[in-house]
Amino acid sequence: MVQILDGKITATKILEGLKQKTSTLSKKPYLAVILANDDDSSKIYVNSKEKTSNSIGFKSCVYRFDKNITQGELIKLIHELNQNPDINGVLVQLPLYSHLDENQILNLIDPKKDVDGFNPINIGKLNSNDNPYAVCCTPKGIVNLLRAYNIELAGKHAVVVGRSNIVGKPLCSLLTNEDATVTLAHSKTKNLKAITKTADILISATGTTNLITSDMVKKGAVVVDVGIVRMPNGKIKGDVDFEKVKNIASFITPVPGGVGPMTIASLMENTFELYLKQNGI
Repeated sequence: MVQILDGKITATKILEGLKQKTSTLSKKPYLAVILANDDDSSKIYVNSKEKTSNSIGFKSCVYRFDKNITQGELIKLIHELNQNPDINGVLVQLPLYSHLDENQILNLIDPKKDVDGFNPINIGKLNSNDNPYAVCCTPKGIVNLLRAYNIELAGKHAVVVGRSNIVGKPLCSLLTNEDATVTLAHSKTKNLKAITKTADILISATGTTNLITSDMVKKGAVVVDVGIVRMPNGKIKGDVDFEKVKNIASFITPVPGGVGPMTIASLMENTFELYLKQNGI
């Protein structure tokens, strides 16, 4: 019988541990979040990050901007946050307004405060297995969720569907660093089914509803669904045909309640770890 990879329960344990550790600190970890888009999902994510941060005893501030924000104003803010010794983590919620240069903004964040792990220095360190200051939150959350259920990664064939800079690419590096054999597939991949069918661990992160069907999954595979799609009726669905694939898989994540909570927990972990490094603890 399939076992559910419960991100809510696992994330709650991580957050409770962070809350306990934070309660002993005289100076609290401090997370700064920048929201420069009018995307409803981004607003929900930022509110959740702020609420979670405060609930475990962190300090947080959110800078919210309308579409009149200029590249120069955003650059100035990034420099101010980089130089503020009280700020431990800086996060820019993506995407940005279309007139803003996303890459330039991410590149300007101090790698030692880059809580999302998107700065090229942290990506380079991750790719070379050289102890990045922070690891991208969703990939980190996925690996931590697999570890929580004692799922072995070394020597396993992991297939990642989706090549985004936020999830797919860094996840491949992280899994490779864990000694998995990794295949990266994407929208241009021919005969996707033949590739996914070979996966011991199948991770889909495309945002395409029901992309992964039961005939694409090897019997007993571990299936991780990173996709989030809001349906017309308001319900959230993922990339995986959950009801049918759960009869094939050994482990599977639900949507919602799987990877999402782990991403938030990893963000808090990163903030705490950056705080420790910056304070020489």
